[in-house]
This record gives sequence, structure tokens and C-alpha cells, in this order.
Amino acid sequence: MLPAKYRSVLVFFATFWFYASFSHGSGFRHSTILDPHGKYHLKWRFDRRTITFEIEVETRGYVGFGLSPNGAMALSDIVIGGVTDGRPYLQDYFADAKRKVQRDVQQNYRLEYGRENNTHTVLAFSRDLLTCDTNDKDITESTVRVIWAYHSEDVGPSGPMYHGVNRGRKSMRLLDPGSKPNITSGTDFFNLQSINVPVPYKDTTYWCQMFKIQEVQQKHHVTRIEPLIQRGHENLVHHILLYQCDSNLNESELNASHECYHPNMPDSFLTCETIVFAWAIGGEGFTYPPHVGLSIGTAIDPVYVLMEVHYDNPALQQGVVDSSGLRLFYTPELRQYDAGVIETGVWVSLYHMLPPGMQEYVSEGHCTRECLQESLGQEMPSGVRVFAVLMHAHLAGRAIRTRHFREQEELQPLSHDEEFDFNFQEFQLLKEERLLLPGDNLITECKYTTKGRQNMTWGGLTTRDEMCLSYLLYYPRVNLARCESLPEINGQLKFIGVKEIQVPVTTWPFMIKSPKKYSNLSFTEAMDKYRWSKKRGKSFNEMVLQLPINVRCSRWGQEEWSIQGMLVSPPEVKSEVKPPSMVCRSTSEPHSGVVLLFTLCLTYSIVQACFSL
Repeated sequence: MLPAKYRSVLVFFATFWFYASFSHGSGFRHSTILDPHGKYHLKWRFDRRTITFEIEVETRGYVGFGLSPNGAMALSDIVIGGVTDGRPYLQDYFADAKRKVQRDVQQNYRLEYGRENNTHTVLAFSRDLLTCDTNDKDITESTVRVIWAYHSEDVGPSGPMYHGVNRGRKSMRLLDPGSKPNITSGTDFFNLQSINVPVPYKDTTYWCQMFKIQEVQQKHHVTRIEPLIQRGHENLVHHILLYQCDSNLNESELNASHECYHPNMPDSFLTCETIVFAWAIGGEGFTYPPHVGLSIGTAIDPVYVLMEVHYDNPALQQGVVDSSGLRLFYTPELRQYDAGVIETGVWVSLYHMLPPGMQEYVSEGHCTRECLQESLGQEMPSGVRVFAVLMHAHLAGRAIRTRHFREQEELQPLSHDEEFDFNFQEFQLLKEERLLLPGDNLITECKYTTKGRQNMTWGGLTTRDEMCLSYLLYYPRVNLARCESLPEINGQLKFIGVKEIQVPVTTWPFMIKSPKKYSNLSFTEAMDKYRWSKKRGKSFNEMVLQLPINVRCSRWGQEEWSIQGMLVSPPEVKSEVKPPSMVCRSTSEPHSGVVLLFTLCLTYSIVQACFSL
């Protein structure tokens, strides 16, 4: 038995702990709203082994939270809980392939606390990042599809009632949540915003508009860029790119807008080659690190920019008018470095092709040693530092890695997402900045699934076409805009038996001359005519990865480095590494539940019982 003076001290700390633990949002660094009406709030924190969530939902019934492989109910990892008669409850469930919800034999979610008032229910719970349970979903740095639901009634003896329309999904990176706004109140900003764009009645549209950057009397730094997406158009606006244009343009073309890549678009659009910024669906904006900013106001900075908005309209909605764009926050308080952007990966072209019916197909886009040696060797021999990466693909994309090599030895990936989601793409700050040196090389590796498709998938602009790109944010800024590659076409044609093409080439796609079965077909038609199988698709993939590659190595504007257009062999790799992985713990190993048992002893009602054992 403890002396009285020690018991009183213990009771004091027990009381303090009790109220501190139940204080609203205590210790949670990250938060988001999961539903469009602001009724479902999620907070979380994590360390190397565990993650803790707090959910606050506008209901007095049960609340559900889950992790899904694809955003649907089937095969999801689910936890359901609530508060009944003042007592919180929590159960670990999973959904089978037929979406039937079943209680998990291995209960890996641990209730931390719960409470409710007249309108809301609050639950906090934790789990290990990796649980060794096949019915649980591992939580990694890759994209996670969070699913949520709630009901006005608590869970009854027969289990949870169907939630109806009170459900949804949201993709996020729980262990890599991205940059925080960190913008001082009153910071100046300007908008680049299209007004009343009539979205065409077709599947995919790229709409371009010319703007003049905010005029400043001296150099300023843009410190944050965030999307201005018209309410209700969150699934219509797929991505926005901002390009720097020729600084000597005629101002009469300002605010001119037209469909991009169209024969009748203004000639001035063709001068806009250098990417300044990229945003994609799901992203919530990007804040530059405190020592880096996007420079405006100097002779080499953007004066005119072209904003390219990609509208994805697979339902062929008619009469849609959009006014979306970007907001740029800027300050005269200069940072140490000017930021730049390099586009790396596969050069967007029909020469990038994916056979149908493939469970997995891998494409590689090379930022070659030759390009980085020439460009960085002249511009910045000491190298540049990459601080953020946006990885970009379309609907067939399943996983992307931006791999980094030095002297044929692979370093840890710059970035990776093993569960890529087309509907969630944003710049991710690196945990540690990465030095990129002259002579290094990068490979953007994209894994696709074309299962269910009957024809070839082509490199192109629509969301049914494919891309494989990584946008690198780095400093200090150098004159390098694109560092990409494309597999040589002759080897791809030879694989399907093409012997000769029609010359001179007068049409695009060009035409096949022989053999007879492909005669007078375009090369795209010939590729579609070929009888693909899984085995042939795999052999084609292996062959393409060994083909010589065409190098794209471009400066700002329309200028090129001398290596541009050269044909080189893919780099030899002496050693490879895989993305960092975590090892799950055995269920018999002690975890934070032991700590929870101890902390329960701190509640006043059982202090004596615990310490009199």
C-alpha cells in the first residue's frame, strides 16, 4: 500500500491525465474533413510503429471508418464504433469480396476514448501501421483510400444497420500528408482564373488562356499556390499546368483563350514551353519551403503565362461553364533560393504504347546521364537540390517510382507511390532534400493495368491515353525544362512483324507498306490488329525496356540542349534498391496495449486496486 502523500500525488496526476487525454484534438498534428457538408472530421498522428485517429461526426449513432484497396467496400479494412449509455465501444471488421461486413477475429484497433453530446460523437482509436493480419490494410507512405460512413442508430445485436447515403471516400497520404499552408494573414495574392469557359461536349478538353503575371516593382517570391476549383466541378477539373511564355508577346493577346493543341489556337500559345507549376486532382495546394520561392519580377522571370486546364468529362455533360484557376501568394521578403521545375519521364507520344489485357505493364522514362551532364555541368556543376515531386499518370496507372542513380548505383527513390490514384495527385515534399549532380540519371517507372481493355493504350493527352511523368521542384533554378525519353519505334514495329513503312512520311500516324496484312494501315491500326495475348504482351514489355531511347533535353522556351534527339542505350544498372519497407510485428509481441493497461491504472476509481496488487 502506498503512503497517503504518494497516493494524493498519484490521484492529482491521474486526474490531470484523464482530462488531458479527453481534451478535444489533443496532440493531433494532421486533420481533414472527409465529407462535403463538414459533418465528418478526421484527425490523426503517427510514429514509426503506430497511428492514432480521432473522428468527430455529427451523429449520435455509430460511425464507421475504413481503408479500401480501391475506394469501394469490397475487401476493405473497417472499424465501427460509437457511444451507448455513456460507454464507448469499438469493433474491428472487414468486408469480404462480396461486400459482406464481418467481425475480425484479430482485433487490432484499440479504443483510446469516446464521448458524445446532443449532436456529435467523438471516437479515438489506434493501431499498428502493419498488423500481420490479412484482413487489415497496411498503412504506408503510399496513397490510402479512406472510406467513411455513419448512421443515426448505434450498432445493435444483429450488427450495424446500412448507412444509406451517409458514406464516401477520400484518397490521402496518412504518413505523408503534404505541405501546410503556413501563410501569414494579410499576405498579398493574385488569381489566374478562367471566367465562364464553355466546357465542350466531349470526353477530354485542354483549355488554354494567356495571363500577365502580377506586376511588381522589384523581385518578389511566390510562397504558396493553391487551386481555385469552382464548387461542384471537383471531378471535372483534372489538372492545371502553368507555362512561362515569351516575354515579348503583344499584350493584345492577353486573356485570349482557346482549346489547347488546336489548329486554330493563337500562335502565341506555341511560345509557352517552360512549366512553372503543376496541380492535379485531389491536391490542396503547395507551400514552398521557407528557404525557397518562385521568383517573379526579374528579367528572366515569367511575364506572361499560359494556364492549361484539363477538363475530364466522360459523362459528356452539356452546358457546363467553368471558372477555375490558381491563387498565388507572394511577398517582397525574399527567400534564399529561386525554385525551378523539371519535367521528367516518358515523352508524351504515340510511341509510348501499352498492349491490352495486361495485369501489369511497366514503362520507364529516362532523365539521362547525358542530359544532366550537359545541362547541370554548364549551369550548376555543384548540382541542384530536389525538394518536392509530383508523379503523374492516367487511368491505367497503378504505381509510380522516381528512381535515382549515381554511377550506375541506385540510391533510395526520390518518391514512390505503390497505390497510385488517378484522382489524387499532388506535389509531395521530400523528407530530406536530394542532391542531383551532373552525370546522375533518373528513371520514372510506371506500372499499369490494361486488364479489360480490348485495344492498345497510347501515350497521349486524354485520360484514356497514358502518361508517365515526374515533376521535380528544385533549387537553385537552372535552364533545364524537360529531361525525358521515348523508346525507339522501329523495334516496337518489328515485334509485330512490320517490315517496311511508306516513305516519304506524309501522314500521322505514318502508314505501313509491308507485310501485306498491315499494308495501308497506320502503325496504330497495325498494333491494334496484332493478336495480343498475356504472353506476347509480357515479351513486348521486356523487349521495349531494352530498346534504345530518344533523348529529350530542352531548355526554357523552345531552345534545346545539344543532346536533344540523340539515340542512346538504356543505362546499365549495377545495383538496385526497393522503396523502404516496414516489417509487421507478431501479434504476440508487446505493443501499446501494455501502456494502455498501465494508464488505465491512473484513473481514480482503480488506483488502489492497481497499486495494492
